[in-house]
Amino acid sequence: MTTIVCLTILVYCIMGKDIRSLLKKVKDVDWKGKGEELMEKIKPYAQTVGRATARPLLQFYYVMVNEATPTLDKVLIYAAIFYTISPVNLISSSLYKLLGVLDEGAAILYVYKKVKERITPEIELKVESILDEWFGARYELVE
Repeated sequence: MTTIVCLTILVYCIMGKDIRSLLKKVKDVDWKGKGEELMEKIKPYAQTVGRATARPLLQFYYVMVNEATPTLDKVLIYAAIFYTISPVNLISSSLYKLLGVLDEGAAILYVYKKVKERITPEIELKVESILDEWFGARYELVE
């Protein structure tokens, strides 16, 4: 039920609709637990799509599990991550190719604009550490 409410809130926010009654339904959610559930799904997804695509999902994850993050931001992040990694889409990419990817991109972009100030240097370090663990360390050639 939480997932459906969160996805509805995300869609309503994008459309500019009132979400106050829906937000009351998720005020007592265990976001740390929801985050752990998502992290279990992010890793296999990340290994399929690659390091660059996994980065914003991990940034969102660390913002979501931060206790200082407001509930609305946690809801939006949860919905965006879930929608992105879920095989179910509003617009099927197998039928509509580019359009099928745009709905996920719109969700990620909308949420990124809302929470980008919450992505701290500490979060960036955690994200890079996880990405290095999953994909191997990145090295730059110094001349």
